[in-house]
Amino acid sequence: MTRFPRRSLMTGTAAFLALSACGNGVGSDGATKLDGRVDATLSYLNTTYPGTRDLQDKSVGMLVIPLVTEASFGFGGSYGRGALRIGDVSVDYYSAAQASFGIQAGAQQYAHVLYFMTEEALADFRTSPGWAAGADVEYVANDQGANLSAETTTVLSPVIAVVFGQAGLLAGASVEGTKYTRIIP
Repeated sequence: MTRFPRRSLMTGTAAFLALSACGNGVGSDGATKLDGRVDATLSYLNTTYPGTRDLQDKSVGMLVIPLVTEASFGFGGSYGRGALRIGDVSVDYYSAAQASFGIQAGAQQYAHVLYFMTEEALADFRTSPGWAAGADVEYVANDQGANLSAETTTVLSPVIAVVFGQAGLLAGASVEGTKYTRIIP
């Protein structure tokens, strides 16, 4: 009879329990919950900022991230999950992650939507193993609260970002430098 050292047995058991707790998404209701959050976020956006409905109608697809949590103290990071919608149907799910460094401290939460205004921009996003938002993303700002809207100049951009619902102690939120990766919720 082979005897295993107690430490090896405990380590193996802990590893097994940790791995079994990690879900692979098969048979889970993660997509249903995420779709519900996306629906609620779009409803809030369209009610609070009715001008964004024009962006939604003109876009060929949109990535909705209902909640991004960001925290920093010198080093910072943010994370959120959302759904890519084409024609009001969720076709893929993505995570959004960002890292930062600098003189910063605090935490905040916000939502954002990326509107893909061209088929090419949407195809580039979907075929990329990890798409990073860069300088080619145009922002629609909500300086006046309810005045958030799509203007003729912004509709000419391939990707338009709307950041809204900010709450917390950090000033400003941006998707520039955020990496989006396809996930199984």
